[in-house]
Amino acid sequence: MNIQIDWQAFTPISLAGGLILGVATVILLLGIGRIAGVSGIFSNLLKPKQVEMWQVLFIVGMVVSPILYSLGRPLPDVEMSTSLPLLIGAGLLVGFGTRLGSGCTSGHGICGNARLSPRSMAATVTFMLFGVVTVYIGRHGLGLI
Repeated sequence: MNIQIDWQAFTPISLAGGLILGVATVILLLGIGRIAGVSGIFSNLLKPKQVEMWQVLFIVGMVVSPILYSLGRPLPDVEMSTSLPLLIGAGLLVGFGTRLGSGCTSGHGICGNARLSPRSMAATVTFMLFGVVTVYIGRHGLGLI
């Protein structure tokens, strides 16, 4: 897979998306005292007795927002040039990592670092480092990426 960043695609709407994400996490934290960690929110949806309405609305919002966006502007093209088994394996490893690290990039990387949590800072450095190592090995060692 060849990933290239289209720097010209970064527009004021990109900045607005980041601001909306930041404001939403602050509202969630200050409003009900919860962290916007997507893996934790999603895993609770798999445990029907622990589901709270805000968690359902959070996930629904993540699904509906690109649909609403597409009403005004076309969604960017996504091209995957890797195999489905590799994608499934990668997804399972990410899921395992979020359980092992007690959180994901949104929980640790956005919310935890904003709270200056040492645990979140260590987790963020760890998953970024392993992401770099994984891409290096996949691209140069195994020729997968």
